[in-house]
Amino acid sequence: MNAKQPEGARRRRSRAEVDRLVAEYEASGLGRQEFCQRHGLSLTTLNRHRKRRQLEVEGARGDRWVAVELADEEAEPKTQPGSELVVLLSRGRRIEVRSGFDTNVLQQLVRVLEQV
Repeated sequence: MNAKQPEGARRRRSRAEVDRLVAEYEASGLGRQEFCQRHGLSLTTLNRHRKRRQLEVEGARGDRWVAVELADEEAEPKTQPGSELVVLLSRGRRIEVRSGFDTNVLQQLVRVLEQV
């Protein structure tokens, strides 16, 4: 059945299509209102799907509180204060930052990890 849509009525977009539009919006540099007008998308739809996408990304990253244990002072080798930072990630991954690190490289690494 291919019923003609009434004039002025908005068509229902697939989730994949809206996801593509959200990604396109985020890369466009345009304001929400301007982007929506150019693409025939309601501001409410864009906002709703941006929020859904944000929640999915946060859930995938596992944003939550985690238990932290302090190591026994004698178990860890002594380092100078402020000379080392170690971040332990899931699945045994870790990031180690030593004094004098390149902040640009660390920022790039964090951006990449936020996308995973």
